[in-house]
Amino acid sequence: MDDFYHQQMTQCAQQIKAHLATFDDTSAGRPLPPKARRHKKTNDPRFDARTPLDRLAGVDLTPIEGIEAGTALVILSEIGTDMHRWPSVKHFCSWLGLCPQHQISGGKVLSRRVRPGAHRVTVALRLAARTLHHSQSALGAFFRRMKARLGTPKAITATAHKLGRLVYSLLQHGSAYVQQGLDAYEAQYRERKVTTMAKQAKALGYTLVPLAAQG
Repeated sequence: MDDFYHQQMTQCAQQIKAHLATFDDTSAGRPLPPKARRHKKTNDPRFDARTPLDRLAGVDLTPIEGIEAGTALVILSEIGTDMHRWPSVKHFCSWLGLCPQHQISGGKVLSRRVRPGAHRVTVALRLAARTLHHSQSALGAFFRRMKARLGTPKAITATAHKLGRLVYSLLQHGSAYVQQGLDAYEAQYRERKVTTMAKQAKALGYTLVPLAAQG
């Protein structure tokens, strides 16, 4: 039984690889930079899918934390490479079902649930988000912060939404993904928090003064 399963999976991988080779090369012959090795998963493609996917899309999605070649294969097989179907990233994330649908009555938010979306892509992004729990990156820090505030299910949705925005940006604009480090993310988060606190203090008639300035 195991030999039959292995044979079927190998044939399937060969068919997918052959089909990917039929698409035009939109990468302009650009070689892919080396990528740090990650733990291989049982559902990863049984061939180098990263290179043909890069040639198909003209951009490599796998540098995004959490998105491996198998995830990129699911995404591109479902949505293709033409992002003009979605006028904006908000439309894309709404199609994915990762945008909260606020139900408001009398100025009060009654519900923030997300609606069902594109099943395979959404599931792939949610699974990718789950892998970021221990990631020492900006996305990993975002996931942990959302988990502490909202709980695991909502943190997964919020992080999957952020991954969806990154995928849209890369496919729409063709720019390379630049990873933001953990330290840079924490510094930006602190700066945003201090700015918000300063505005709140000013609205109440106070001035926020750093401890160092008080000495």
